[in-house]
Amino acid sequence: MNNTIKFIGAGVIGGIFSFGLANIFETTPQKNITEHTVEEPKTNFSAAPVNYNNLIPNDVKDFTFAAEKTVNSVVHIKTEYNQTYSNDPYLDFFWGPRGSRGSRPMIATGSGVVISKDGYIVTNNHVIEDADKVEVSMNDERTFVAKVIGTDPSTDLALIKIEAEEDLPFTTFANSDNVKVGEWVLAVGNPFNLTSTVTAGIVSAKARNINLLRGNSREEVFPLESFIQTDAAVNPGNSGGALVNPDGELVGINTAIASKTGSYTGYSFAVPSNIAKKVTEDLLTYGIVQRAFIGVSIENVNQKLVDELGLKDLKGVMVNGIAEDGAAQLAGIQENDIILKVGNVEVNNVPQLQEQIGKFRPGDKVNLTVRRNETESVYTLELRNKEGKTNVIKKEEENKYASLGASFRRLTAGELKELKIKHGVKVAKIKPGKLRSAGITEGFIITHLDQKPVKKPEEVVDFFNQQKGGVLVEGIYPNGMKGYFGFGI
Repeated sequence: MNNTIKFIGAGVIGGIFSFGLANIFETTPQKNITEHTVEEPKTNFSAAPVNYNNLIPNDVKDFTFAAEKTVNSVVHIKTEYNQTYSNDPYLDFFWGPRGSRGSRPMIATGSGVVISKDGYIVTNNHVIEDADKVEVSMNDERTFVAKVIGTDPSTDLALIKIEAEEDLPFTTFANSDNVKVGEWVLAVGNPFNLTSTVTAGIVSAKARNINLLRGNSREEVFPLESFIQTDAAVNPGNSGGALVNPDGELVGINTAIASKTGSYTGYSFAVPSNIAKKVTEDLLTYGIVQRAFIGVSIENVNQKLVDELGLKDLKGVMVNGIAEDGAAQLAGIQENDIILKVGNVEVNNVPQLQEQIGKFRPGDKVNLTVRRNETESVYTLELRNKEGKTNVIKKEEENKYASLGASFRRLTAGELKELKIKHGVKVAKIKPGKLRSAGITEGFIITHLDQKPVKKPEEVVDFFNQQKGGVLVEGIYPNGMKGYFGFGI
């Protein structure tokens, strides 16, 4: 037996295998699934049947209130794509000679949650990604064509909007920090194209990182995974649907399942509502998600670190690197410090810390409780954006920066000494854009812009955001050769 459990987005291709062999011969191809695997536990235990109804407290045995409150605000999403095929013998068998060439429509389905009376809907990014058309169906069978407001691959969330003539039923956000392991929850969605399906379970774990989301530094996709794990049944088509508490409040967005078969086998995962709320607010207000950074690299505290460093316990998250002039360094945090709390929330692993910081924006001030040796202290950090500044970046500014096609970093003291220069900013990454078109390569060090010295990455960003017309870039290559480039903005 293959000892792997496959993680799949629960909403992609909802219903493809639902109703027997007839669906195999439908004329519309379905969107492919990307599968992710983790090791399957090798030991299985069995037990006598349990009457779970006797274990449910009397005050939460009846979930009808939460179900009635939620089903009308959870929508069915159908997306249409065009995919190009070329020389696929398998498809030629069904479509005839040369039938696999050209493009054909593809259909995928999932769920979404209405979060405002004027029609804003949160769903998973993988439900609507690359779609040519997004169609939303309400529980009362009304249908709308939706507009994509924004997406965030780093959290697998997206915000879309429909226009209705009257106010729509919507679900309110709960504080996911208050969700406890063992608490009852309902999953509401549209598995296998079966609309308005409600299942119940408990929260099995919090702050799960299952390595589902894939990072891409060139596209600036840095996964933030801190899933709520639940045993409420979730299947293909549930992606983007609601995970709610017994009061009908949104505690998570159902995103993935763990399965060997592609269907539910006991594990499902949801993005916490606090992350979903922050991401959707950012997409609505700024057009992009505002990432805040504390300027550290971190790792889980394990027994090896406890033994090597003489730590008192396994609590907290260890700082194993400090970014120069980052929020942490400026606040006084040092390597080997142990971060115990963000505000009043305890953090005992990397996903928990990332989840808490992920709720904030650049410029926000955050208190970190830190243990150094045996002493605990509270440090106040002013969080920064990816350029090391404390201001938020709007979409139009991001687009102008993205057109440069590069990211930058400070030079270390050793690099300055080796190159015999006093200042400069290194091109850390480069992709298609104005800088690469001008001939600038990865690793080039910008020392002057229009003959003005450059010392920090944010100075480069500010210059290009404000500049119009021609630009003269002066600098030096890592081998010591000087370079000069001129181009227009």
